Order: sequence, then structure tokens, then C-alpha cells
Amino acid sequence: MSAPSSADMEYYYSQLFPFSDIFYWLNHSREPSLDMANRELAMAFRSGAYKRYNSYTTPEEFKQQIERANPDRFEIGAVYNKPPKERDALLKSEMHPLHKELVFDIDMDDYDPYRTCCEGARVCTRCWRFITLAIEVMDSTLKEDFGFRDIMWVFSGRRGAHCWISDRRARMLTDIQRRNILDYVNVVRDRTGNKRLNLVRPYHPQLSRALEQLKPHFVDIILGDQDPWRNNDSAFGTLITGLHDKSLQEALRKHWTENPDRSSQQKWADIDAFAAAETRNNHSNASRKQDYMNKLKECKEDIVLQALYPKLDVEVTKQTIHLLKSPFCIHPATGNVCVPILDGFEPNQAPKLHQLQEEMQKHGNNVKETALQPFISHFETYIDTLIQHTEDDNSLKRKREEVLA
Repeated sequence: MSAPSSADMEYYYSQLFPFSDIFYWLNHSREPSLDMANRELAMAFRSGAYKRYNSYTTPEEFKQQIERANPDRFEIGAVYNKPPKERDALLKSEMHPLHKELVFDIDMDDYDPYRTCCEGARVCTRCWRFITLAIEVMDSTLKEDFGFRDIMWVFSGRRGAHCWISDRRARMLTDIQRRNILDYVNVVRDRTGNKRLNLVRPYHPQLSRALEQLKPHFVDIILGDQDPWRNNDSAFGTLITGLHDKSLQEALRKHWTENPDRSSQQKWADIDAFAAAETRNNHSNASRKQDYMNKLKECKEDIVLQALYPKLDVEVTKQTIHLLKSPFCIHPATGNVCVPILDGFEPNQAPKLHQLQEEMQKHGNNVKETALQPFISHFETYIDTLIQHTEDDNSLKRKREEVLA
């Protein structure tokens, strides 16, 4: 897999990249606005150089300057009180961030303790199901618990997904408020899986909802398709450690050591069988038996969440000034376009730059005849809705100000 060359990127920016769409998305309007004029964009180059505090006032200037610089990729930052490109002429205290989209980042390698098909940066159709489920759970939380509407998920180009929330309320969040939302959704903080999650009961309604979403897929993905606990080291490291009783842990460890090739599904069933024997032999009191089995049920629910609940890169969300790669950039290692995630999307559906070049040559440089077009069309529909929502919010804000005046 060859990385895109400088000439490849020059071609992409001049012929394919949807500059106007990106501009209007970040501007929240097709009319001139400080949301883009005062927006920071940073450029990363093949040499390792990194140029921050660029800003553009029109789609034409945006396109012209990116084409001229020909970066490896560019990243999106906050809207400031002054144009970032004027930063060098200002005192540091004169410039500060005002707002930016609320963003989240989910990377596949955080699921490595539970996937057997790939590891690290590698991704396939089978393990992409972890990301699909994470998006489903996050969407429910963001829409039902926070009332956000303008949510867009974007393929990172290799191993994960970025979430951009453009509601006005989301954009205006302070850093403290962003951290509070992060604390609410960031349930699984240990990425190794070798510590008991031990969540408070009763579950918060958000966790109860997530558990019901994830349980049907746990049997299919974890116990069936991925089968991570067939390997005893994995079972001892991320399954047994989730149980509440030391005697049960030791009994299972002994049994699986003597029978090393039991599947994840068999080992999951072993937990119940050995727990039943433990209560028969050591707990004569009916209430103690029931308490033991209730705790076991809670442990197994926590294990489901530990394996499948969204695992977030917290640093991306914490600060308004954090930069995140723009949609429709090219991933420098894979050549994939970082496209919006459509229903049923899988990583192998992301257009590659070399593929797009061939399609352009075949169809007379008509972007609408390339594999990129369905993603651009989806993005344009999203922008239309976002701009309408922004206009409605601005109108409501003006009416409130008139009433209060």
C-alpha cells in the first residue's frame, strides 16, 4: 500500500476536495460569517512541519491557500475572537477561543483485548462491528440525553471514527462543560480489560439502555465471531478478572488449564455452572445464594459493557482548542478518503485516492461519476439541515432578545 505522493495530493486538492462544502459546514451559513473567518485551520506536511493559525474568509481563498501549500492533511480548530492569521500581530492575551464543535474520537486498537481478527492499526469488516456498535450507543446518548441533532460521524481513514456535533449548544460549550459530558459518556476508562469494572448499581438509565443495545451483539461478536477467550491467557486476563468471587475464579482457572481449548461460549457457560456448584457447596442460606447469583449477574453485565461499550480518546474532547483532522482529507498511510460514515459503511468502502484518479480519467474529470460522490451528497444534505437549524436558532435568539429588550 503506497502513500499518496505530493503530486497525488496536488491533484486531489485541485480536482476532488469539496472546499466549498467544508467551508459552509464550518461557517454554519452560506453567507459571510466570523465562524469561518475567525476559524483556525492547521496544516501538516510530509516533512513533519506543522503550520497553525491559518484562517480564510471565502471558499475561494480557502481552496487557493490549501492548493498552494499542498499539505499532507489539514486540521480544524476553534473559532477565535480575532482572525488566527493575524496572531503574530497581536498580543497573546488579545486572542482567545470562543467556540468549536463538540468532538469525539474512537480508535479500533482500544478493542484489541477482545478482537482476534486484527490488531493495532489493522481493521477489517469483522472488527469494524465494534465501531458500528459504539456509534449506535453514542448516537443514543447524544440525541436522547443531550438533545443534540446535528451529529456527523467520519471515518478516520484507517482505524476509527470521529464524531462532529455542530448544534449551537454543543459549539458554545466551555471546556468544563465538555469535560462533564465526557465524564458522563466515558464509562470504560481502562483499556486493558484486566480490572473488574464494578459499576454502581442500579445502573444509570444511560447504562441500562446501552446494555440492552449491546447484549444481543455480545453473543454474536464476542462469544461467536471474535472468540477472544478461547486463548487461556486472554480468558485469565480479561474474563476471570471480571468476576467477584476468588473461589469461583480459581475453580475456573483450574478447569480451563486442564481443558485449554474451550471456546469463549463454553467458558461463558462454565461461569454459571461453576457458580451454581459454588452456591450448592458453600451457601446453604437461600438469601445468600440469591445474593451471590445477583452479584454474578452484575459481573457478567459489566463484562458485556467492558468489551463493547464505546472507548473514547478523551484528549480529543476535553478542550475547545483541540485540533482534529478535517473530513475528506486523505489518510497519509492508507490513501483512504476520510468520508462521512453512511448506513452500513465498512472501511473497505472508503474511496482511495488512486481509485478516484482512475475514475476521473475514465469519466472526463466528472466528480459525480466517482465513488466519492455519494459521500459528498450525504455531506451536502447534512450541511443544508445544519444551516436551517442554525437559522432557526438565530431567529429564536433574536425573538428572545426582543422580548427582553
